[in-house]
Amino acid sequence: MSTQITEREEESSAETEAETESPHQRRRMDEKARRAAERDAMRERAEEEVRDAETTVGLKVFRYDPEVEGKKEPRFDQFTVPFHKGMTVLDALMYARDHYDSSLTFRHSCRQAVCGSDALFVNGRQRLGCKTQLADLDWPIRIEPLPHADVVKDLVVDMEHFYDQMEAVEPYFQTNEHPSGELEEQRQTRENREKVKMSTRCIWCSACMSSCNIAAGDNQYLGPAAINMAYRFAMDEREGEDMKQHRLNIIEQEHGVWRCQTQFSCTEVCPKDIPLTEHIQELKREAVKNNLKFW
Repeated sequence: MSTQITEREEESSAETEAETESPHQRRRMDEKARRAAERDAMRERAEEEVRDAETTVGLKVFRYDPEVEGKKEPRFDQFTVPFHKGMTVLDALMYARDHYDSSLTFRHSCRQAVCGSDALFVNGRQRLGCKTQLADLDWPIRIEPLPHADVVKDLVVDMEHFYDQMEAVEPYFQTNEHPSGELEEQRQTRENREKVKMSTRCIWCSACMSSCNIAAGDNQYLGPAAINMAYRFAMDEREGEDMKQHRLNIIEQEHGVWRCQTQFSCTEVCPKDIPLTEHIQELKREAVKNNLKFW
């Protein structure tokens, strides 16, 4: 008898709580339940696709979230995704996020290796996720954020310092010599265009900066990407000798070109095949010639 009374009291209490819930709370709870059901369905679908796939690939992904209790300690999560020809690291990460864990965080945008947003540390090397084919890697694949940068969450690093170094070399065209005609173009010879062509390919991904041991130990070092930007404009004949002198003054500083020890690590990891070390050495030669005095 007492048990029946207790059950009726609990039912009555639940009904009362339901009645006191606001419409907003009810919608929020319904939406939360809907999202949970969608996640469960996606996970079940992924497990089915993995079972049916001819080949699967394992991912070992770095995880870290300073804002969530229980996730503040860095760890690695493992995901299994179905493999298909032409699949990239970014494709695999997107599959893991969409089917297993929607909180998995990483940057990506154009998916065509021109925005530089998805630079990652894959199997111990800096690479673009959208450009790196799974078929070219050893499995399972270990994916981490770029080294030598503060991790914001999971695979996302703070890029502010990198952007500050890039801005320090004034990476934009400047000239005091304009064409006489209002609609006349600022002309550049074919030879000069060929000289600076490779340096213009930089996509600001920071892979080179991450690979540089000098940048890791010297926070003020401009870094290969920034020095490459200085090269791109210093060697552009359209800016004139006065601006070239100005740019040489920037990169000749204590934490400029002379800090480079020609390790070639930046050149090796550049996703656009820019000869970064070569450009740095050429700027060193220009700086030496600039300081030579004959009298």
